[in-house]
Amino acid sequence: MRRDPARQLSLFGVEAVEPSVADLAGLLAGPGEVVRMGGTARVSVVVGNAWRVHVLVAELALRGLAATWSGTPAGGHAVSTSYTSALARLGAAWLRGAAKRPPAGFHLTGPRLRLWAAAAGTAEPLGFQLRLGESDEAGWDAVGAALAAIGLPAALLDARSGGPAYRITGRRRLARLAELVGDRPAAAPAAQWPVPPAARFAPQR
Repeated sequence: MRRDPARQLSLFGVEAVEPSVADLAGLLAGPGEVVRMGGTARVSVVVGNAWRVHVLVAELALRGLAATWSGTPAGGHAVSTSYTSALARLGAAWLRGAAKRPPAGFHLTGPRLRLWAAAAGTAEPLGFQLRLGESDEAGWDAVGAALAAIGLPAALLDARSGGPAYRITGRRRLARLAELVGDRPAAAPAAQWPVPPAARFAPQR
């Protein structure tokens, strides 16, 4: 992955660690779902834009995971891994019966945030929004705490405010987010990927 030499290497950023199947915890922090079957598990997420499919399939391939996608009745796109033993530990950690919950000690890293942003991140005038799973309310506080722990305290938005989602605002926090998630994937629109606030208003040449 290319690295901007002007950007300081972050201990938790995408450049600091190798891609891992554990990074799919970032999808589960958002609207992703995990299902177990025997000694295997599968992770899936419904996204709203075709570019997100391309980015996620490529990111999953970096982690040795084959993925498929299909349209949904509501006009979205469902991206799913195959059932694989490589995800068994992730599934066991996140499931309480059929309910998805962040495990004890859950934390976020740059690669996990990158997958979350690719699946459910939206740039907006007030900042950057990371969508949550609508039925995952019991785990929202733990996810918010994990964001705060890496320097990204965020406001929880309810359904009336366009959520459920966490909204990250402020120049320093947005710069931190951009540092953690790394360079924009080629398929992602420039206006939809986290960038340092100064870059949003840089003159075009």
